[in-house]
Amino acid sequence: MTASAYKDHLGRPIVAVTGMGIITSLGQGLQDNWNALSSGTSGIHGITRFPTDGLSTRIAGTVDFIEIPAPNAVERSYAFARETTIEALAQAGISGDFNGPLFLAAPPIEPEWSARFELADRSPPADHPGDAYERFLAAMHERPDPVFHEAALFGAISERLADRFGTRGLPVTLSTACASGVTAIQLGIEAIRQGRTTRALTVATDGSLSAEALIRFSLLSALSTQNDPPTKASKPFSKDRDGFVIAEGAATLVLESLESAVARGAKILGIMKGAGDKADSFHRTRSSPDGGPAIATIRAALADAGMAETDIGYINAHGTSTPENDKMEYGAMSAVFGDRLPMIPVSSNKSMIGHTLTAAGAVEAVFSLQTMLTGTLPPTINYNNPDPSIILDVVPNKKREKQVGAILSNSFGFGGQNASLVMALEPA
Repeated sequence: MTASAYKDHLGRPIVAVTGMGIITSLGQGLQDNWNALSSGTSGIHGITRFPTDGLSTRIAGTVDFIEIPAPNAVERSYAFARETTIEALAQAGISGDFNGPLFLAAPPIEPEWSARFELADRSPPADHPGDAYERFLAAMHERPDPVFHEAALFGAISERLADRFGTRGLPVTLSTACASGVTAIQLGIEAIRQGRTTRALTVATDGSLSAEALIRFSLLSALSTQNDPPTKASKPFSKDRDGFVIAEGAATLVLESLESAVARGAKILGIMKGAGDKADSFHRTRSSPDGGPAIATIRAALADAGMAETDIGYINAHGTSTPENDKMEYGAMSAVFGDRLPMIPVSSNKSMIGHTLTAAGAVEAVFSLQTMLTGTLPPTINYNNPDPSIILDVVPNKKREKQVGAILSNSFGFGGQNASLVMALEPA
């Protein structure tokens, strides 16, 4: 191949995907996850990790089948990231030190309530000089607690991954709400395009589901309260949707310059064609009602990919199942794709796996690539009562066999964090 064959429309190195790994409430590993997702299986279930008595939401997509040394969010998030990275590197055929940068999306974790209560119990009494924070510090000085210390440092996840897999340079930990997984991938893409590396390890993980997280999202009226049966709660784009189902998971993607991947004989799983991101200053948790930032995000991703709206054959929607977000996303897609939108198949993986928060963008990128590789469009389950104001070709309840060459995947998060990816099966 000529050198120009490895460059995109702007003369930048084409970025290929050579390895993928995934964990969700559906199981561990790409094949088990894909078999379940494409068959319309739900991973949503009743919560057993902590008592839910008196809570309005008692269901989630927890991942409870990975062993961890201590029951906290840092250990869970690290374990998920470790396992998906092992899988992705094996598929990419990379052993030994990775020798490329690590970009990690991780949740802004706080210690579990139980750990905080234990620390409070051994802190000086309330009449001790200073506030609660100073009393906690006094207790830590008196008797160091490495487990508690580790649980309070979500940045330690990337450091442990860097040590385990031999990445190069200072690992980057980022948190851009529900767009975090895409942001990590975007940083990997840019590092390769800018010639700073020929490969990048992009990981997104979230094992932060706790009673506190559930209560906080419930106070925002963001969660579904349709607890029985759990598998029916997440229903994106349906008239009777009432909120998202919180979940856990992780995904790792090995990104390489196409030229480097071909030179070492790696199997090319797909191409990262473009990424776009735009901020939304409307509200801390709500998206702008006119969808302006989301529209700009999709258009930015298409422009970065050098592709037209007519090139997209399938959309992996953000599709949270919240009344407001689904409506906003539909409006944004309508503005971009116009009259053609009802002819583009759309799915929401969250109908089956729930919303994996920090991990969502990367998890859905893996599923998008698998969609192209298999020629199978996964369904949106629980789509039995379509919202008449949202006119989409939602793949309803059962998979659809259809080969597509390019996919748009959206991630629109709290705090005005919007990001979209355009992926293709092959270079142009």
